[in-house]
Amino acid sequence: MKSIVLCGSMKVLDKIYEVKEILESKGFNVILPKECIDGLPKVVASKAHFNRIIDPKNEIILVVNSTKNGIENYIGPNSFAEIAFAFYYLKKIYLLNDIYIPYKDELIGWNVIPLRGNLDMLS
Repeated sequence: MKSIVLCGSMKVLDKIYEVKEILESKGFNVILPKECIDGLPKVVASKAHFNRIIDPKNEIILVVNSTKNGIENYIGPNSFAEIAFAFYYLKKIYLLNDIYIPYKDELIGWNVIPLRGNLDMLS
């Protein structure tokens, strides 16, 4: 069973939970940003989630980059940092939706894969 670490803004937590349910039904072991959800301080939550990303058992990260405040495919600074961390540790990185234009060069250069909503493309 492949493990997948979910990332994304806590403002789209409902979508994160929705994606979690779908992935679990497909046989994935899904890891959530628990400390963020629990509202722990950013320094604690970020370090804990970075540790999940670099854990060798966790092969994939999926950023739930939903529309936020009217901005399509939004990726916030914390999620972008998680993507950079995953890139450095040679993880497979997916976006739930399309490329977020402000980070286009980096996302393409780091071989981030946009699923455009199709979770069946995960491998």
